[in-house]
Amino acid sequence: MTVTRFSARELNQHLGRARRATQDGPVIITDRGKPSYVLLAYRDYKRLTRKTRTIGELLHFPGAADVELPPPDRSERAALYDL
Repeated sequence: MTVTRFSARELNQHLGRARRATQDGPVIITDRGKPSYVLLAYRDYKRLTRKTRTIGELLHFPGAADVELPPPDRSERAALYDL
């Protein structure tokens, strides 16, 4: 993932470049040299605001490779509910 920086002035002058840059990662928009806003691709925004995470997404976090997951107990059964 690439993080790109644009000043507010650069953003106004090069909006197309900033939009394309969101395909590689977030775009930090600075105001007087200080980070003020973040421009994201919509798919990244949706991923970040989703309430539930899949096991694959959780394992993608740094350091997750070191987490040991015990196998499920074979005696466990899935609960069946009447709808």
